[in-house]
Amino acid sequence: MRKNLDIKSFTTKLQANCKLVEVKEFQENEIITTFLVKRNQFCILLEGDAQLITYDKNGNKKILYYYRPNDIFGESLFKISMDRELFVLAKKKCKVLFYPYDIAELCTENCLYHIDILRNLPDLIMHSIAEQNFRMILLTTKSVREKLLTYFNLLSAENNSKSFELPFSLTDLSDYLMIERTAMMREFKRLKDENIIKKNKNKITLI
Repeated sequence: MRKNLDIKSFTTKLQANCKLVEVKEFQENEIITTFLVKRNQFCILLEGDAQLITYDKNGNKKILYYYRPNDIFGESLFKISMDRELFVLAKKKCKVLFYPYDIAELCTENCLYHIDILRNLPDLIMHSIAEQNFRMILLTTKSVREKLLTYFNLLSAENNSKSFELPFSLTDLSDYLMIERTAMMREFKRLKDENIIKKNKNKITLI
């Protein structure tokens, strides 16, 4: 999904002008944050890839969201009450910007810049809402084929190309789409046999 806000410029200014901002680095498979504890902050993924995951009562991993550079996340953007903890997990080396937004805690040295932050937040939040709406549509799609093609068409649009790389492994893709991996692989084969897609490792081409 595209944003009207120039995220790179925004985050660069934010780091340079606000003393409350903290940028941290995380290694692959390291937990970036959890959503069980209430924190009045938002996070922006500056570099790397991350996933919002949980585990069911049988210990099976569920991927709820996939975050890419410039995506925003935080507890306030995911108002769902669950008895199991949600984790944002780094899938490769990540750099994340953390910003606490409690008005009482805002620094006073750059108060004019905080006005700019508040001006830009709607773009960030609307992007998050759009991502969650697409996720809801994706998960309510019934068949394995429909889920795959809906997701492939999104990646094609985002990359402005019929060819694109899957952003994660096939195992993670099945978790993300919430379908069995064996069923997904069978559908991959059918799509290839019917000349609907071409697949070379993690590269997909829509025909």
